[in-house]
Amino acid sequence: MNGPLKFRVSAHISRPVGEVFEAVVDPAILSRYFTTGGAKGRLETGATVYWDFHDFPGAFPVEVVEVVPQRRIVLRWEANEGSPAEGDPETTPAGYKTTVTMEFEPLSDGRTLVTIAEEGWHPTPGGLRASHGNCQGWMQMLCAMKAWLEYGINLRDGMFK
Repeated sequence: MNGPLKFRVSAHISRPVGEVFEAVVDPAILSRYFTTGGAKGRLETGATVYWDFHDFPGAFPVEVVEVVPQRRIVLRWEANEGSPAEGDPETTPAGYKTTVTMEFEPLSDGRTLVTIAEEGWHPTPGGLRASHGNCQGWMQMLCAMKAWLEYGINLRDGMFK
């Protein structure tokens, strides 16, 4: 493995960009479909917000680096490389942060293309494990957002508790 690890996922959401963007920055909406333990704080440049997940209990601080309305959100948070035991859900702070960039592109048909990239894991077995886990989590977030915004269904309800 050479250089920091990174990934990118994306999905088309059949809603206007303003509605899709608000579903991420508004903690009340985000808590309905993604942060199963709740979100505290609106995503605004310079803020620190807290996200809690039933599958990884304990609120995570999320630094909001940049918010460009209806275009981009840049976040930083602690890399958690997990424990060496395969399948162990406990996380271990890795002593460094990764950067998450969300981009929102309005499409001519009224839909929104959402792309989420995360980068910065160390090229170690723990970093690789963590990046794969977060890649899964962000794709799950996009699927859950699509189901919530398009059909009013919370895919994560009861999934982790």
